[in-house]
Amino acid sequence: MEVYALVGPSGTGKSHRAAAVAREYEADALIDDGLLIRESRIVAGRSAKREATKIGAIRRALFLDPEHREEVRRALAELKPRRVLVLGTSREMVDRIADALDLPRPTRYISIEEVASPEEIRRARLIRRTQGRHVIPAPTFEVKKSFSGYLLDPLRLFYRGKNRPQPAQVIEKTMVRPTYSSLGRFYITRHVVAAIASHAARQVPGLAQVLRVGVDDREDGVVISLEVAVEYGRPLRPVLEAVQKRAAQAVEHMTALNVLAVDVVARRLVLPGGREGIGLPAPLPGAPPGEGPEARAERGAR
Repeated sequence: MEVYALVGPSGTGKSHRAAAVAREYEADALIDDGLLIRESRIVAGRSAKREATKIGAIRRALFLDPEHREEVRRALAELKPRRVLVLGTSREMVDRIADALDLPRPTRYISIEEVASPEEIRRARLIRRTQGRHVIPAPTFEVKKSFSGYLLDPLRLFYRGKNRPQPAQVIEKTMVRPTYSSLGRFYITRHVVAAIASHAARQVPGLAQVLRVGVDDREDGVVISLEVAVEYGRPLRPVLEAVQKRAAQAVEHMTALNVLAVDVVARRLVLPGGREGIGLPAPLPGAPPGEGPEARAERGAR
């Protein structure tokens, strides 16, 4: 295995150019801020940008946590990449990462000044200083799994290798503001998520009432459950599926949370004129999701 290093001070645009540099040097994988990324997919690790403090971010980037270190070591052993690009703020940092992951020391150290102009570096530092934003060299749909509730901005870079005839390729990346940013942090309560889901559900034709909304917070996103009343005479499945879709889309759009699933259960039928009709029984124990009055989305945004 051969190791290359991209080195430069914090905020100079290393992560922004990581994927392009990896392609230029034909690296199969890259290691950046605690993550192992291959072919635009986060294979293993935990991003340092999720840490609550700068000290925690540094420890994460250096793989000082044994469990985190072993996870990435195992992934590297399984992938067996031919070349790996490691990002760091200095040669010493890259060497420490290589040692922690049992990688050979880099055969070449690429300075950020070799791949970015002074103006590009100045602009990158300005964005970091004024907006507190960092780049993760992976598409937003990959990053979202680990950064539920963070404001994410997708980026696209058109890349053409030096002295290469093939057409330009699109490299997708994501901008994120870490929790340790000096610009502060926002919080979204369960009550707000429930209110958004309820409002979105009420826009679905055929839905009479939202009876209850539950929100289960998880590390990688939220699971939303709704109990509803449906107008008598409406086909249940299309109404419930529409509620699932509307609720998931509204929550993800307005909060940046990753919606893992939306469970919708019809508990009651409402007769014309708003008169209460019959209640619907709960699904039998062990019945598959979607049988009878219940419908479930494995992924809220499907």
